[in-house]
Amino acid sequence: MNKIVGIGACVFDTLYNVPTYPTEDTKMRADSSKTAGGGPVATGLVAAQKLGIPTAYIGNLSDDNGGLFLKGDFEKYGVATDLIDVKSGYRSFASVLWLCADSATRTCVFDKGNLPPLALNEAQKKAIADATLLMVDGNELDAAVEAAKIAKENGTRVLYDCGGLYPNVDRLLSLTDIMIPSEEFALGHTGCTSVEDAARELFARYAPRVVVITQGKKGGILFDGEHMESYPIYPAKVVDSNGSGDVFHGAFAAATVMGYDYKTCCHFASATAALKCTGIGARESVPSFDTVKKFMEENGYEL
Repeated sequence: MNKIVGIGACVFDTLYNVPTYPTEDTKMRADSSKTAGGGPVATGLVAAQKLGIPTAYIGNLSDDNGGLFLKGDFEKYGVATDLIDVKSGYRSFASVLWLCADSATRTCVFDKGNLPPLALNEAQKKAIADATLLMVDGNELDAAVEAAKIAKENGTRVLYDCGGLYPNVDRLLSLTDIMIPSEEFALGHTGCTSVEDAARELFARYAPRVVVITQGKKGGILFDGEHMESYPIYPAKVVDSNGSGDVFHGAFAAATVMGYDYKTCCHFASATAALKCTGIGARESVPSFDTVKKFMEENGYEL
């Protein structure tokens, strides 16, 4: 049985490593380039799978080059693909990313493609009901809301990777158990001016089990309705930061399923994301559980 299932963006990425950002209307030779699978939930599922938790992606993919690559990429990492519906004649969700060496940042341009919205079938609904945790990211909103309702009815926890300020996300936020927004989302959605106030507001509005606000290089905060705690980033030489947030969410999901408390989940996810940044590629650079455990111990935190 797949312990974690996910509904959300699955993106065909083309990445270019560049020494610096080019001046407009000029040419620049990239240091290297590659294609890779991306998307918040999709990459999060790969991360959880590589950390030892069985996962499956629920969604539509095209039969174009991008879609075939994405399905094959899931299979390469062991993510179950039997709940994917492959559609003919559509354009895949795709993006082009510049990974800049001198600033250790990334810039993305994307095309969402034209695949039809996901409509859950009976096999997909059963997989959600049988899972331990459902991951969503605000994409495929109608299907994600339906899935979250099924999850709530069957004791499956819902983890929401709140990255994009999409319309009508209140529908999904109200069904969320583990709410992990970026600082930008938390402040933008609540109108608060501090992450602490935003965490309290999100908890008061939607009553999740926990709110974890990610703050990039500053780490983040955890609020469970009573206690507000910070968690750190772990030291790493950043080579490629693309997908680090997605990996954080996947690692948090994996640690939750393993039975760790939420503070430990924050540390585990932060350490996993840091190690991912030391290699090129969001998915292939996700470390094993044992590697993360050792890295945490070397930095003074034992699981």
